[in-house]
Amino acid sequence: MSTILTISGSPSASARTGVLVDHVNARLVEAGHDVRTLRVRQLPTLPLLTEDMNDPAIAEAVTLVLRADGIVVASPVYRAAYSGLVKALLDLLPKRALRGRAILPLATGGSQGFLVAMDYALNPLLAGKGADHVVRGEFVLDNRIRPELGDSALDPEAELAVSAAVDRFAAALADVGYRRKRGTAQLRPAV
Repeated sequence: MSTILTISGSPSASARTGVLVDHVNARLVEAGHDVRTLRVRQLPTLPLLTEDMNDPAIAEAVTLVLRADGIVVASPVYRAAYSGLVKALLDLLPKRALRGRAILPLATGGSQGFLVAMDYALNPLLAGKGADHVVRGEFVLDNRIRPELGDSALDPEAELAVSAAVDRFAAALADVGYRRKRGTAQLRPAV
């Protein structure tokens, strides 16, 4: 199947975005995909912020992005914008680094008002890095994720919405893979 990289902008493993990432990754692995997770918080801070491409961890992070067939970008939303961790990582990438890959944006936040961060902050950031096949992502309210519940951490409504987003992403991965094999440069519009 496809090679997927999940970029997690979660500030900690137990934060709601981290729980959502684990949930999505498990679904993708069950579907037979090869999934790796890049937890941006674990990258060395100074090389990340100074865009030091000579740092081995930074160079490996960029290589992982460039080799992936599909990318899940997950971020908590603060003040109607994505995490600074996500922005710092994406700033390292070449201008068209996300071109020709299926991209699934995910976000978590404390109020429905932060939903706009997907359309007005995260999606334009991805487009700025060449993303031409961004699947309609999902915004999950913090109160719909309960980390203490383990495998059933998402409430039923959130589970249904996230499952639909993962299904859209899987379909986009298949389309991107087919077009890569055919050598077609143009991808059809995102789902």
